[in-house]
Amino acid sequence: MSAPASGAPIGDGPYAVRNGRVCVALKVVPGASRSRIIGRLGDRLKIAVAAPPERGAANVEVLSVLAKSLRVKPSSIRLVAGETSPQKIASVPFANMADVRRALEPAQPKEGPSP
Repeated sequence: MSAPASGAPIGDGPYAVRNGRVCVALKVVPGASRSRIIGRLGDRLKIAVAAPPERGAANVEVLSVLAKSLRVKPSSIRLVAGETSPQKIASVPFANMADVRRALEPAQPKEGPSP
């Protein structure tokens, strides 16, 4: 298999590396009761935000939720697509998809018998 064209993302589910940063495909649900990362939804990471989808308020909240989980400043994260859509792509200042995945995806509960 040949290498991808220059600048083409190399990805895994909602994550892709492009230009030395990890891009995360998001599905944003504004107007939620609280802001939080829900988890994977198909090939996107679902994020609920309490802010309404008005005048960029939800976008600001998305950046804040991502920044808190990644332990970076919100200004270091960029929306590179979907500014006015619930389907967004955020670019975060990491080159390692595994580190971003661990920080953003909630731990999955272990299956097993109930006590």
